[in-house]
Amino acid sequence: MWSYILRRCLLMIPTLLGIITLNFIIIQAAPGGPVEQSLAKLQGIESSATSRVDGNSQGEVNNLANNAGSQSSSGQYRGAQGIDPEYIKELERLYGFDKPLHERYWLMVKSYVQFDFGDSFFRDSSVIDLMLDKLPVSISLGLWTTILVYLISIPLGIKKAISHGSSFDIWSSSAVVIGFAIPNFLFALLLIVLFAGGSYFDWFPLRGLTSANFDELSTFEQIKDYFWHLSLPVLASVISSFATLTLLTKNTFLDEINKQYVVTARAKGLTENQVLYGHVFRNAMLLVIAGLPAALISIFFTGSLMIEIIFSLDGLGLLGFESVINRDYPVVFGTLYIFTLMGLIIKLISDVTYMLIDPRINFEAQA
Repeated sequence: MWSYILRRCLLMIPTLLGIITLNFIIIQAAPGGPVEQSLAKLQGIESSATSRVDGNSQGEVNNLANNAGSQSSSGQYRGAQGIDPEYIKELERLYGFDKPLHERYWLMVKSYVQFDFGDSFFRDSSVIDLMLDKLPVSISLGLWTTILVYLISIPLGIKKAISHGSSFDIWSSSAVVIGFAIPNFLFALLLIVLFAGGSYFDWFPLRGLTSANFDELSTFEQIKDYFWHLSLPVLASVISSFATLTLLTKNTFLDEINKQYVVTARAKGLTENQVLYGHVFRNAMLLVIAGLPAALISIFFTGSLMIEIIFSLDGLGLLGFESVINRDYPVVFGTLYIFTLMGLIIKLISDVTYMLIDPRINFEAQA
């Protein structure tokens, strides 16, 4: 097993490098980079990116702008007409674009090996500090959503498999299909209208992870306040996430129940619970475990993006999205690097769990 884990860890290196390289090329080719964003700011054209410039970065850009003349530029950047070329060169130096493309790439790779992601272009903070600041929100959403999804889906899927074709199976399938058909952001808006002061009840807060006076509350009140704020976002995420896992659990259990070893176990006099949870459960959970990495990545990051926006939760999903829009390259590549690494590690953990649950699976022998 250890040699297999070592090989998988070594395989992560070219995978990470390939993903970073591909995205580096795509991002560099995209128009509207940080230099153009600053030029737009100088000419009074507000954009989503330039509105984020603050702190030291804003000060440096303002100092450069005060020294900018009215000479013509080379026209390399859109919006550079009438701007002093020296000012544009200073902007390029500020954002690291004074170096050739290949040099910027190797400097980035060298830094990422040391987990040094640099500083944000438009926020007065390092990429690591930004990610650590946003991480509690994404962990809160992802953790509780995942726990609730598995607590609901697995028992429900088992129950549906046992009572396949019954009235319970039919009406629960209808509820599952409806839940799957409703996007989480649409259900989130419905929850806001119903329970967050939209049109009917004002039972839950509309924004944020905690209240403004959170630090003044007792420990019990802080826990209560935390879950009070999380109730609607987590519920909206669960509704759209549990359907797939429920049907997967049901179908895998149905497939296992009809196999010969189950018939043999029943013939030996084992009770239905002994057959179900002593034999079927262990085999049926393999497919559920196989889908865990994708489910975690989806729930933690991509699945929470719209939820974070609607409920004003400043998490990693929103940070990554805003960074792409704002061309904040250090944050874009830093979050991409961490997300990819986490996905590869979770996939490895999933495969190792495969081997622990089912001794028949031996990835080393297959290799």
